[in-house]
Amino acid sequence: FQPNLPLVTFFLPSFLPSFPKQPVAFAICPHSPPLPFLPPPPLPLSPNMLPLLAATTFLVLGTSFSAAPGQDAKAARFICTSIPLDADPSCSAPPVPIQAGSPHEVDLRATVMQLRETILQQKETLSHQKETVNELTGKLSRCESAQKEAKGKGSRRKPFDRPNGKDTMGDLPRDHSKVVDHLGRTIQSLKDRLGSLEQQARPNLSNQALSGDLREQLQRKLGELESQLLNKVSELEDEKYVLLNETAAHRYKTESVLNALHERVTELEKESSAFKAPDDFKVSLPLQTNYLYAKIKKSLPEMYAFTVCMWIRSRSSAGIGTPFSYAVAGQSNEIVFIEWGKNPIELLINDKVAPLPLTINDGKWHHICITWTTRDGMWEAYEDGQLRGAGENLAPWHPIKAGGVLILGQEQDAVGGRFDATQAFVGELSHFNIWDHILTSDVIRSIANCSANLAGNVIPWIDNNVDAFGGANKLPLETCQERLVSS
Repeated sequence: FQPNLPLVTFFLPSFLPSFPKQPVAFAICPHSPPLPFLPPPPLPLSPNMLPLLAATTFLVLGTSFSAAPGQDAKAARFICTSIPLDADPSCSAPPVPIQAGSPHEVDLRATVMQLRETILQQKETLSHQKETVNELTGKLSRCESAQKEAKGKGSRRKPFDRPNGKDTMGDLPRDHSKVVDHLGRTIQSLKDRLGSLEQQARPNLSNQALSGDLREQLQRKLGELESQLLNKVSELEDEKYVLLNETAAHRYKTESVLNALHERVTELEKESSAFKAPDDFKVSLPLQTNYLYAKIKKSLPEMYAFTVCMWIRSRSSAGIGTPFSYAVAGQSNEIVFIEWGKNPIELLINDKVAPLPLTINDGKWHHICITWTTRDGMWEAYEDGQLRGAGENLAPWHPIKAGGVLILGQEQDAVGGRFDATQAFVGELSHFNIWDHILTSDVIRSIANCSANLAGNVIPWIDNNVDAFGGANKLPLETCQERLVSS
């Protein structure tokens, strides 16, 4: 019960048979809103009950007025409501009117509300940024794993195609340069958003009159968030630099390989022949002069044995001249194959001479092979696959010197020059090959009858290894069968 609140309890007389035999309580509350109405049990009314109810009402009103004598009757209002005995009879307190505070309190309250909204917005923004950073970190991890895969598998990695997609925060470009640019733009975007948050937060903290504790707490919280973001941005920048270095190294390696391939292609283009096959040509020396000749670009190594084979057709009725000569420093007649004047065909090694029983000045194609070894100076001469002669003591135990000049069609009196027109070869030469060992008679026979086409392991007959000078020409060659029939 609350003090000074009258409570009146009535016991209805028991002679009224229609009333229940239980007490009924009434609470009287001044200036209070009406209590919830608790309906009493239904009472049957009769004409004998009307005087009793009138007396009860008068008694209640009189008691109420006597309970609050100091109140003004005009300002007081009493409401009587029946309540159960076990209910709280206290009256609810009237609402106390709130007096308007000072303007400083109003501004402070508005500032706190605005700051609370700002903090919620920043929290939501930071949450989105955290998701973005996590997503970007995942993409960086995928990019690193792709780089490791590319190192393991070379350039056979299958590109990831995204036909209808576009590059977003979660879809990094597959190109390394685009990845680096994309990461740079993302980092800059995070920095800009952080700066925007700082600009939004600082005016609110500086322009509003906040309490010291709240301002310090907010500044500390913003500082922590800023530190976290800056750390994450720093990590992303480090990863960007690492990725950039790896990309630069990969680009350098790729460019080196491409340059090497380009140089090789250029080399092959230069080496490409205008003929059907690199060896499908002949050198034509139509005049007996001292300026028509062909030069073999590749020089000879030091050799202790050799085999020289060629297809030859002489246009001279007298001596055939010099089909080939090899000169080195200090010895212009290191190897010479010559027919001059009334002398027979001769083989010179280190200026030592061996006559060869060959007859090839009939204007037909002939296949000639000459073998020599430093052991006892043994030599053999083959014409059209048949052994025509053999001998020994031709410069025995003398190694063929390296680094000389090999000339077709002229005899050298000095290394690479001083040609004599009377010793020039007139006719056509083809398939001039040199081996650093002695070929067997079977192999020589198979080459001569066109059943084999064997290139020399020291000097092969290919287009890009022969240069023609002074009017000598490189022309298409007849087929081996045509040469064989004409021989």
